[in-house]
Amino acid sequence: MRNISVLGCGWLGKSLSISLLDEGFSVKGSTTSEEKLELLEDNNIDPYIVNISEFEEFDSFLNSDILIIAITSKDVDGFENLISQIENSSIQKVIFISSTSVYARLNKVMTEEDAVLNTPLTEIENLFRENIFFETTIIRFAGLFGDVRQPYNWFKNGRKIPQPKGFVNMIHKEDCIEIIHEVIAQNCWNQTFNACSNHHPTRREFYTIAKLSNDFEVPEFENNEVYEWKIISSKKVQEVLDYTFIHDDLLSI
Repeated sequence: MRNISVLGCGWLGKSLSISLLDEGFSVKGSTTSEEKLELLEDNNIDPYIVNISEFEEFDSFLNSDILIIAITSKDVDGFENLISQIENSSIQKVIFISSTSVYARLNKVMTEEDAVLNTPLTEIENLFRENIFFETTIIRFAGLFGDVRQPYNWFKNGRKIPQPKGFVNMIHKEDCIEIIHEVIAQNCWNQTFNACSNHHPTRREFYTIAKLSNDFEVPEFENNEVYEWKIISSKKVQEVLDYTFIHDDLLSI
């Protein structure tokens, strides 16, 4: 399986596609913007315009062995149409990038066995999980950061940071990409994984250090009366894939 299509070559998807090319894969990448086609082509990614909400035929884009879905769309109808096309394509395996936002803040450690919220995202997860025509692994990433996406740039213009006593659930882009590589390399399908650094400083500690270490003022925090938090466990992905996080000390980054 050396042919991969990446649906959504944005902040994560483009870097992922380049890393897959470096591993010898042939990569098709999609964008919804005509202006970005040349950028993909310049990086040796075979470029396509794909918008799942427009209900077009994606035959050529889906002529691959593996499909990685890295878009933020919550269009359930659009995904149902996409899945019907995957069923009639050469795609055998799917990696669906989801989010740990599917878990409520229940003041506990959350694992893949815990109940999830009833949202469009969890409905879309189930569409892939229940499909029998191809195999899907779902990866629920925590808060994404790396490169230009840095926490010290968040909560600007006087915005107060909520739940300062809560805990940070974050993952660096390099770890996201490496976990995807391991799923493919180890043929680890029909799984659901949480992916999040093991380090969970409080939001007050994390954002204060992030701001001050980059010459920003001390951030302001909300004074929340109700204490709400969750800690995302990545124990399963570490055990099943024998994975060690590259960036596992959030206060040193």
